Amino acid sequence: STPKPSSAASDVYKRQLLFTKEAVNIDNLEIVSLCLRFVKIRHIGIAVDSIEERLPMWESLGLKLDHTEEVESEGVTTAHIKVGGYEIELLEPMWKDTPVGIFVDNRGPGIHHLALEVDDIEESLAKAKKNGLEPIGEAPRHGADNTLVAFFHPKDTGGVLLEIVQCN
Repeated sequence: STPKPSSAASDVYKRQLLFTKEAVNIDNLEIVSLCLRFVKIRHIGIAVDSIEERLPMWESLGLKLDHTEEVESEGVTTAHIKVGGYEIELLEPMWKDTPVGIFVDNRGPGIHHLALEVDDIEESLAKAKKNGLEPIGEAPRHGADNTLVAFFHPKDTGGVLLEIVQCN
């Protein structure tokens, strides 16, 4: 039999279950506990030290660069690579002291975040806040491709930096 965890540990365990087993319905990408309705996976953000140096690896797999964009509000240059109905978004820091720059310095290049598309970001943020999930920084704010975005900290989302995106 499994030993019974302490009350504090039990609360953490229950919260982890909320964001894994019970909360995510993979069939329709609906986070039940937050009542957020996701349209689709928008992109996977990958932090890189240099788009110019890292892009050829993706192209060697037969993938093509769709476009690049500077996103001043996030301090990154993005390179958008289409993969089916999704994107891989390479993120190159414009400066060392940006969140992506700090990520690359501390951890090296790698998966940075998962972005999920929502129909109404204001409604999604209100529901998230009602359920105790606070966005990081100003939300919503302008993102790449003329979108509105908000981020949620990995400590609150089961270890994944989560971005929600509303297309305009």
